[in-house]
Amino acid sequence: MGLNNKNLETSKKIIVLGGDGFCGWPTSLHLSNLGHEVVIIDNFSRRKIDTELEAESLTPIQQMDTRLKAWEEVSGKKIGFYELDLADDYDQLLEVIKGEKPDVIVHFAEQRSAPYSMKSPKHKRYTVNNNSNATHNVLCAIVESGQDIHLVHLGTMGVYGYGTAGMKIPEGYLDIEVKTETGERIEQQILYPTNPGSIYHMTKSQDQLLFFYYNKNDGMRITDLHQGIVWGTNTVETKLDERLINRFDYDGDYGTVLNRFLMQAAVGYPITVHGTGGQTRAFIHIQDTVRCIQLAIENPPQREERVMIFNQMTETHRVQDLAKLVSELTEGEIAYVPNPRKEAAENDLHVENNLFLSKGLKPITLEEGLLQEVTDVARKYKHRADKSKIPATSTWTKDQEPGIPRDLVK
Repeated sequence: MGLNNKNLETSKKIIVLGGDGFCGWPTSLHLSNLGHEVVIIDNFSRRKIDTELEAESLTPIQQMDTRLKAWEEVSGKKIGFYELDLADDYDQLLEVIKGEKPDVIVHFAEQRSAPYSMKSPKHKRYTVNNNSNATHNVLCAIVESGQDIHLVHLGTMGVYGYGTAGMKIPEGYLDIEVKTETGERIEQQILYPTNPGSIYHMTKSQDQLLFFYYNKNDGMRITDLHQGIVWGTNTVETKLDERLINRFDYDGDYGTVLNRFLMQAAVGYPITVHGTGGQTRAFIHIQDTVRCIQLAIENPPQREERVMIFNQMTETHRVQDLAKLVSELTEGEIAYVPNPRKEAAENDLHVENNLFLSKGLKPITLEEGLLQEVTDVARKYKHRADKSKIPATSTWTKDQEPGIPRDLVK
């Protein structure tokens, strides 16, 4: 896994914010393996939430020092690390940026669960304080450092909601025509309107406006990646050593829908479909996530360009179709349960993703072999599962029911 000349010539200093998380950890390893000098900043908030929820990763993730030592052993490459709370430790963040002088900062450091953000007023306020302050502190620190740093941010397709107006959701910008008082028609482009479906998605919508402002006011180079739901667990790098294994969240707050289905089937729990299952979602495999981050870094906007927005997804599926696919693969039982979210029972979703395809992304799709790979991971570690943590108990409004199979309600 040594460096080649091309890697050496294009090597960058990259700070990965939230590099201990589900997307951040495999991305850090992938970028390091490409020959970049990687530094992780994290405050271990996701691990603390594990403790709060009493629901650990199904896979046994190691402590950061063990992870970093294991990576150095298998790759010969070192990854730096700082423990900082980006929402609070502004001065320390600024000092790190001044000292490390990164070419790129990759920003994953936000509370990423919609159900967790809706659990209670406390969780709503935490999500807003953490996510919005972290993003603004990063932007402010980059400007104050005086450095020309490319910021790559992991956003979400969920900023747009899950309905469309009979058209494909464009990559960030919408062509419109306005009519002046004199009757003149003027063509413009605006940010595609947001329609967040949770407090978490609302913070990502606010991120867009922060990026728009700092790009306009300070000429910051920013790429915002509107990602679909991630499935899969491991990447090429995380499979090199069990100490490098990635997170596998299965609980009702953090388990993403396809991974959750595969895990439920592996442990003999009903495959829980919320509502009718008619909701359409955008998906992307974790290996494509790290590849998209790489492509965004390799194709930065120029200094005076507007915020570059990519739709980071590879395919769309209805939830009920995924449940049937997993059921056929695993012979698992499907259970339809109350939907804890406030959303339409069914929706269509059409999304443009031409920018990543034009940059060379060859999408990984829902192949049976990869679904089996996730199932095998779930079966290997099923002894670590706590079935009481599987149901979705966070609801969007007080009058909704939690998504618990009725035959399991005691």
